[in-house]
Amino acid sequence: MPSIGDSSARTVATGSAGGSQTDNVNSKLERCSETLGTIAMVEDQQAGWYQTLRSHQLQSTIPVLRLLVQQSNCFVVVERGAGLRNMQQERDLERTGEMRSGSNFGRGQMVSADYTMSPSVTFSQKGTGGMGAALSSFAGGMFGQVAGGMKFNDASTMLTLVDNRSGVQLAAAEGSSRNTDFNLFGGLFGGGTLGSASAFTNTPEGKVLTAAFMDSYNQMVRALKNYKAQEIKGGLGRGGQLKTGQ
Repeated sequence: MPSIGDSSARTVATGSAGGSQTDNVNSKLERCSETLGTIAMVEDQQAGWYQTLRSHQLQSTIPVLRLLVQQSNCFVVVERGAGLRNMQQERDLERTGEMRSGSNFGRGQMVSADYTMSPSVTFSQKGTGGMGAALSSFAGGMFGQVAGGMKFNDASTMLTLVDNRSGVQLAAAEGSSRNTDFNLFGGLFGGGTLGSASAFTNTPEGKVLTAAFMDSYNQMVRALKNYKAQEIKGGLGRGGQLKTGQ
């Protein structure tokens, strides 16, 4: 019989969030006493790491990030992913006149995103002593040559935060996590287990990635709690201080 709430299937991103209220949150997740603004999250779908993960049926990193962010109370998450198409569909239906009176899907109700957060992922090969083995490097011929023998025991994740009005990067944070070794072919990309919707919870690889993202996010929140805007004499985007010669 299936076990509801089986702790062995969980990642470090535990519990739930509803508005500002949370339940069963990991005690190691950084939290904010005040919400800093609204935030959208987007993955670079042209990046090598993203393409490689998707080609092997590993799900998006965005859902777990959305959970962590809402639980932290540091930002209010706004939908800019697949759900946005459904939001537009409801508005289109109202314009056809098919919706009941008072459905109220008119203009001027969507909330703007003050900031955008973007994730990226790299892996470390056992014995390299660093995070230099980018996942995207396996998209080409190298993947076929080493797939049977390489092992990874570390994951590194990066989060960047950009102000949507100015385009200025406000914060960046790297995080990491270590797991027991797993064979590249039999673990990260093999066996078909990562094709399921629960890939980030029922595999060691998904769990180590989630832990790395929590580490990234925690470090970003710590930096934001002590945030001080960078100042440029004369103002941002007005030539800067590095002048060219005559």
